Amino acid sequence: MDVDHVDHYRVLGLPSGEEGAKLTEKEISKAYKWKALELHPDKRPDDPDAHDNFQKLKSSYEILKDEKARKLFDDLLKIKREKQQRQSQQDGKRRKMMSDLEERERAAFAPDPAVKARQEEEKIARQLKEEIERIRAMHENKRTPAAFASVKETKQSGSGGVGLDKEKVLKVSWEKFGEDYTAERLREIFSEFGKVEDVVIKSSKKKGSALVVMATKSAAGAATGSVCGNLSNPLLVLPLQPAVATQIPSAPKPVETESINNLVGAGYQAHEDAILEKLREKV
Repeated sequence: MDVDHVDHYRVLGLPSGEEGAKLTEKEISKAYKWKALELHPDKRPDDPDAHDNFQKLKSSYEILKDEKARKLFDDLLKIKREKQQRQSQQDGKRRKMMSDLEERERAAFAPDPAVKARQEEEKIARQLKEEIERIRAMHENKRTPAAFASVKETKQSGSGGVGLDKEKVLKVSWEKFGEDYTAERLREIFSEFGKVEDVVIKSSKKKGSALVVMATKSAAGAATGSVCGNLSNPLLVLPLQPAVATQIPSAPKPVETESINNLVGAGYQAHEDAILEKLREKV
């Protein structure tokens, strides 16, 4: 959604500007319900844009009912109104006078009001976009994906249960700095290796993690151990359950190396169990 051009109050059929900022949450919810009845796709079977218009209505309502996002949007509208008022008041003589004044201010190292207003507008618009992404991610994490249900059944039923094939599931983790990863972004990245059936995200403040369910074992194998995602914050991709390889006789491993490998395996298993336990608590 274009943050700079969409008036979310107008989308809901409400007055904008200073009037809109005074509206209560109850008034906004009431307007959304009436507008949703009017724009619902079931009532507009011949309108090819009915679905998109209804989604825009829902997005505008999500922004206005979120206190922080609405405050940023109201600030953005206020700056735009002030900008329009300044532009409408400037005639030829005033523009010349303002030009001379700004020239003297620049000579005295004073900040340009127009530049400062533009920077403030861009800052608030950027913050509003971040809030919109936060709201989308919050609603996305509330859903209960089929992949998690399958993994839970498999974990509880043990080797005798019928559940998701673990060899098709990837454990993905990343650090929580720079660009974060959403379920949609992970689906896009792993689609390069094959069809993605589902993505389950479980994040903490310092580290993000997810379970990615591939359609085939070969697709999961192709993605395992690959370096993908943003190069400044790459993804660590490991199999939930490594494929069983054919046993080939070989020389005995040194005791020291075998101990280190056992420690690493135990660490991965503990990490997997911790993620699954947290996911069970959400259900």
